[in-house]
Amino acid sequence: MRLLTVTLLVLALPLQRALAQNEAALRRAFEGQSVIVRIDMPGTSSGVNVHPGQDMPVNFPDVAANLKKYGTALRAGDVVMVTKVRVKDDLIEFQLGGGGYGTFADNMGNSGSGSTEVGETSAERALRDSIRRSPDNSQKRRMQRDLDELRSTRERENSRARAEAAQAEEVRQANLRGRRIEGGSRFNIRYRGGVPPEALTPEGLRQALSRYVDFSGTPASATAAAATGTLRKGLTVEEAERLLGPAVTAEESEGCSLKVTTRTYRKDGQKTIARFVAGILVEYTISPE
Repeated sequence: MRLLTVTLLVLALPLQRALAQNEAALRRAFEGQSVIVRIDMPGTSSGVNVHPGQDMPVNFPDVAANLKKYGTALRAGDVVMVTKVRVKDDLIEFQLGGGGYGTFADNMGNSGSGSTEVGETSAERALRDSIRRSPDNSQKRRMQRDLDELRSTRERENSRARAEAAQAEEVRQANLRGRRIEGGSRFNIRYRGGVPPEALTPEGLRQALSRYVDFSGTPASATAAAATGTLRKGLTVEEAERLLGPAVTAEESEGCSLKVTTRTYRKDGQKTIARFVAGILVEYTISPE
């Protein structure tokens, strides 16, 4: 049994090396490049599943359901950066603008706050028991008034806690919707029985996504946006700064082996925080000063 296991591992090594080499080639070909999506894409790491070779490679009712559930992260015509390409046993992940909300890192710290209501207190129970045992009616009435006051106080506190929890949950959901919209999306190109060799080439990947992605490298919509004075994803730093003026702050970091820059702009009473990956705008927020 041990010999069989070792043999299977040895036979699997060439396949693993081939997959790693093909993934590296695909990453070199696509990561950091800008493409134009042809369809709306949901704000989730589940993305859009593509089944090449089928009559309907994409199940658009499923896409519509996810758009409704998670919101639209990328709209048809958006220029977006390819941030990651991953090859697995039976699929290729083609991640755009961050790959979609819902990864392990996204989910950390996102549990709901909830409200913790206080039940009957020990003081209330003691008064309730005393009322039941007391033979003095006037004393019972006094204790009942005290008990009613304790219950009213507790219910007021519970009502306040419920209101605060509901408000916190509303804020959390609003932040979550914003993060979904800004987190990009992805295509999952799925193959039955494993990814075929012809799909593991740049041309094969382009062919699989040609109905849903424009690989021409001509971000006409982004140029048009800059010309018409509209800030949107896909603009270069220069195009964005023609709209917003020079950045008042700029911070650089590394992500996906690419330079990530966060720039802050102030114009017309508004503050814009923009994030660029390899010089392309991938997300931004606008707030009043």
